[in-house]
Amino acid sequence: MCTLSKKYNVPGPRYTSYPTVPYWERDGFSGSNWKVAAKRSFDQSNAASGISVYIHLPFCESLCTFCGCLKRITKRHSVEDPYIRAVLKEWKLYREIFGKRPVIRTLHLGGGTPTFFSPENLQLLVRGILRFADRAPDWEFSFEGHPSNTTREHLQVLYDLGFRRVSYGVQDYNPGVQEAINRKQSFEEVAEITRLSREIGYTSVGHDIIYGLPRQTADHVRDTLGKTLDIRPDRIAFYSYAHVPWMKGNGQRGFRDSDLPGAAGKLRQFALGEEILGKGGYAAVGMDHYALESDVLYRAMRSGQLHRNFMGYTETATQLTIGLGVSSISDSWDAFAQNVKSVEEYQHLVDCGVLPLMRGHQLTLADRQVRRHILNLMCRNETQWNLGLPADVREAVVGRLVQPEADGLVELLPGGIRITQRGRRFMRNICMAFDLRLHEKSPETRLFSMTV
Repeated sequence: MCTLSKKYNVPGPRYTSYPTVPYWERDGFSGSNWKVAAKRSFDQSNAASGISVYIHLPFCESLCTFCGCLKRITKRHSVEDPYIRAVLKEWKLYREIFGKRPVIRTLHLGGGTPTFFSPENLQLLVRGILRFADRAPDWEFSFEGHPSNTTREHLQVLYDLGFRRVSYGVQDYNPGVQEAINRKQSFEEVAEITRLSREIGYTSVGHDIIYGLPRQTADHVRDTLGKTLDIRPDRIAFYSYAHVPWMKGNGQRGFRDSDLPGAAGKLRQFALGEEILGKGGYAAVGMDHYALESDVLYRAMRSGQLHRNFMGYTETATQLTIGLGVSSISDSWDAFAQNVKSVEEYQHLVDCGVLPLMRGHQLTLADRQVRRHILNLMCRNETQWNLGLPADVREAVVGRLVQPEADGLVELLPGGIRITQRGRRFMRNICMAFDLRLHEKSPETRLFSMTV
């Protein structure tokens, strides 16, 4: 396995979208085209299945040095009110485009740290969204909580608004690792907030654990997951640290590259974690996710309903996702659009009645075909050729999979391909074989984290 880790440890996307964001247009993207795409998708799907809404809440009181997400570090909570007002103004702009009352099937609060905001302000925000929308009968509302600042009041207010799922960022319980990543919370804090979430009525509580962190060893992973099994969250995201310090605005500093465990060390940590989780009763769901059989994510995998988007894995797929807030991404299935990344610019644009877009992409037929193949690989560990690809493209894809097949990572079948148990650890590499844009134009600079 160490030999394979060296062979396949290359920069590669995580495929929360296809095409991946670096291949979207910036100069040629048209906001008016996005409005048409969003309106068309809304008309096609709102009444039948509803839409998804993601709200990015970027503020954090301290910088976690493992984090590659867009955030604004501040202790001034006066930023909450103007930001909420801007998000509600952006929502109004979209409602004007739709022309009809939206039906919200999924609503997710991400960040940043959503629980940076007071319970009262979160209530103001969510009520402002729901005042002009209906909830689908099978709605799913979720949010990301920080174990150290999520309070009973946060949990109760959001529960009363319809939230039933919460995920907590844990990462690792070792004090040395926590110091390196500037993310400190005790096992007792996490256990208590998990207990409290369940007491209030949340039906799915998740923990995020990262391997490959600075100063982290296999023993740390074993200890962290052992403690996690004691709490027994409903689902666990056990994913690889993405080291991308060259990205603008990234906070990955405060440690040296030599503090990182390296590809072989990360693979050992992953194998250990997978073994512990499997023995603990957690089933692998897609890539990097694990769930108890009682959790809806596991049931979605078993029924073939599992879906992957910018928030990760979900049991609910909607044709249209609207991203509100700074840097948020919207998806109409045949087009993407991303908001500007500056809080000040975002608030200024929506105050002027302008959708705060910075870039996007209109998917071609080939894009949509490849997207479906990659989604199938990510969610079902297999894909079928009858989903479409020109003969020459399919031949090229198969050619790129010959070596992974020889290494036991995939099975090439007459009707498609299947990822093996061994290959699940290299899922990103297998998806890269389908990535036409990556192979048509290799990036001139490093864009992606390493796949192992």
